[in-house]
Amino acid sequence: MLARSSHEITQLLLAWHDGDSDALDQLVPLVETELRRLARTYMSRERVSHTLQTTALINEAFVRLIDARNVQWQSRAHFYGIAAQVMRRILVESARKRNYRKRGGGNYQVTFEETLVVSEAQDPNVLVLDEALTELARIDERKARVVELRFFGGLTEKETAVAVNVSAETVRRDWRLAKTWLLRRLSQEGK
Repeated sequence: MLARSSHEITQLLLAWHDGDSDALDQLVPLVETELRRLARTYMSRERVSHTLQTTALINEAFVRLIDARNVQWQSRAHFYGIAAQVMRRILVESARKRNYRKRGGGNYQVTFEETLVVSEAQDPNVLVLDEALTELARIDERKARVVELRFFGGLTEKETAVAVNVSAETVRRDWRLAKTWLLRRLSQEGK
């Protein structure tokens, strides 16, 4: 079933890119559950009083993804990777707007889960994490992309390998090195 829907999603993405508007109507129910899971994961890392709701995050992501007609969709993993990136940007924009209004107060908190194991004691805010990932991307774009796909996108090593076009072992190594780099960078931020 998963292989069938994965292939079906890829075919619908390609058809949608080629201008088939019916493909989008067929695609939405297939990807909605996974996008909802991604959004819930993102929102679970936010503060309790966050004004952006899971459904609003999904809707905003859909609007932006629909506007991304010039994207050359490669696979289901590529789509979810882009969706994760879009959701991250929405939350960063929201945090910037709120921080601007509050003049620096009330940062959103992002909790690294056990899978990232950067630090259980730290609770860096989304803006600091975004800055760290942007800095990592300047140093090593692939490692930053692996973090984005694995941590934010929830992709497996194999799915990430397909999306980044490298081996699963390379993803594993990049993931390990990127976590170490982020730990150092975020611990410097706290000093």
